[in-house]
Amino acid sequence: MSPVSRVCRLDLSAFPDVWRVEDLARGKATVSSGAPVLDAQLPGGGWPTGVMVEVLQRSPGRHVWQLLLPALARTIQEKDGPIVLIAAPWRPFGPSLTAQGVRPERLLCIQADQRAARLWAAEQALRCAQVAAVLAWLPEARNEDLRRLHLAAQQHDRLLFVFRNAGSRHEASPAALRLLVEGIDQLEVRILKRKGPPLLLPVQLPATSRRMAALLQARRSLRPMSREPLPASERSHVLDRTAAIP
Repeated sequence: MSPVSRVCRLDLSAFPDVWRVEDLARGKATVSSGAPVLDAQLPGGGWPTGVMVEVLQRSPGRHVWQLLLPALARTIQEKDGPIVLIAAPWRPFGPSLTAQGVRPERLLCIQADQRAARLWAAEQALRCAQVAAVLAWLPEARNEDLRRLHLAAQQHDRLLFVFRNAGSRHEASPAALRLLVEGIDQLEVRILKRKGPPLLLPVQLPATSRRMAALLQARRSLRPMSREPLPASERSHVLDRTAAIP
């Protein structure tokens, strides 16, 4: 047998630092999503820090907080700086956030209408060592813009979530993790890109926290029976004022 045709087989179990394509990547610092079923599908067992996580949605802003609040609550417990929101489509409701572990005074909201201004604000926030996490809604961002943000996130190893339209799913992206979030009564989180094997089926998550679900159920039980149910587009999300009811 010639040296060229000889196949060398290694026992990769003896090399724990070697990543195999069929396995989820390990080693990167992460923050738990708060949902074990989702953590089990995320490389490292949670939201990665120091990279860009891209979240795609058909309706910008809906259910973002239910998806990210557990990780943000953990982050501000461990870090002193603010969570920066750039061009958020929904105005955060303080009492609801407080009830779920995020004090509103830890949020820094930046409004900017122009694409260049949003990108500039996001990049400056990422370069600030005191910032704990950055959430940026950038529907018009280009690939080169996203790459700059991805590189900036690595400087201080913090959480970075960039939100774009679902139509961007077929465009190239430097994001280490890409998600498509859909659903009304239940969240369907499709992992479009991760360092690991493809995930064919979406991860199913509740659209509201258990506390919020109990409050909404109590409110529905007080309505007159003849009242028509609210259409899906008008249903409460996680920042509804009802979440602040004691």
